Amino acid sequence: MGYRSSRSLRFAVPLALALAACGGGSPPPGRVYAIDRPPPPRVEIAGATPGVGWVWIPGHYRSDRAGYIWDTGHWDRVPRGRRRWQPGHWAHSRQGWYWTEGRWR
Repeated sequence: MGYRSSRSLRFAVPLALALAACGGGSPPPGRVYAIDRPPPPRVEIAGATPGVGWVWIPGHYRSDRAGYIWDTGHWDRVPRGRRRWQPGHWAHSRQGWYWTEGRWR
């Protein structure tokens, strides 16, 4: 019996150390993938612009452990030296669905 327990420990300890070195559940750098296709975007009413030089940034779904959560759109001031907002979008690859953030151009 002592032989089996020491033999099990010989494999269990290095495995536990390797798992601990992996970061303990921190998200991987770069893209975060979702398995399920995101829902279609909601229709939002932007309302009146706060003033000249403001642009409506549409809302989008973001992936969460529980599923998809809607991030509501908002008005944003156009940064100096930029002209237009390029909206973010969902894209698909072999690993699943991933979100590409929008940006100013």
